[in-house]
Amino acid sequence: MEVKRVAIVGAGLMGTGISQVVAAGGYAVSVIDISDDIIEKSKRTVSGQLRRSVEKGRIDEAAAQATLGKITFTTELENGVRDADYVIEAVPEILDLKKKVLSQVDEAAKASAIIASNTSELSIASLALATRRAAQVIGTHWFFPPVVMRLIEVVVAPSTSLGTVETTIDLCRRIGKETVVCKDCAGFITSRAISALISECMRIYEDGIASFEDIDKAMRLGFNHPMGPFQLADMSGVDVVYHSVSSLGEAYGQERFRASPLMADLIREGKLGQKTGKGFYDYGSEGQKK
Repeated sequence: MEVKRVAIVGAGLMGTGISQVVAAGGYAVSVIDISDDIIEKSKRTVSGQLRRSVEKGRIDEAAAQATLGKITFTTELENGVRDADYVIEAVPEILDLKKKVLSQVDEAAKASAIIASNTSELSIASLALATRRAAQVIGTHWFFPPVVMRLIEVVVAPSTSLGTVETTIDLCRRIGKETVVCKDCAGFITSRAISALISECMRIYEDGIASFEDIDKAMRLGFNHPMGPFQLADMSGVDVVYHSVSSLGEAYGQERFRASPLMADLIREGKLGQKTGKGFYDYGSEGQKK
């Protein structure tokens, strides 16, 4: 299947970043969300990111303007997805919400369109049941920030057709991303692996073996990780990481994946990481660690 137009449903940080990547790859993109305020913020974010890329010499002004020119923004779902060949759903990680959105997209999109859900853990088979085109539903787990991170985890449900998989991998290649393919299971590859690391590092801290700062340093310098698990929790959102580990604990057992009570305490205190200014670390107004 040839993809010419892509629709992104959800204009948060992930959807906005995805739209920029896809547009930079040469595709016409529609970005859809429910409020004008969210849409305007998404526009400003894309413009700002492209401006900074020009200032740093990563792209020229012509490329920045070409990317902007390929993106349209709307609050009308039907208009946004009507002509799309490929729809990427990027709403929050709430199963019922994603099902509702996928059902609406299924009603509004043309019969040949593929629907991809950007999710780090939710069942693609379950999401596909919300549509009448299960063979054309697939998971695409993007990583934050989408403009920087090279990987897309492609998640294949039993009902997903080979053609849907091939089209997805080809689209990812054309926008400059690498892919790995995973069967539909709790946590896929990456969320399952990183949650195991985070769970064990939390235990190391709880056991009083080392400070969380030194655990982060050990992971960075010992394994060449770009950041440690406590820094990662702060960047991703302590609440998001807590929910992910909890879900995996339900799927695979608490002895393998245990959501740390330390994270539960931070959540109760409203200390969710960079987005609130404090998590395991304190952050300034620019989101930088103090």
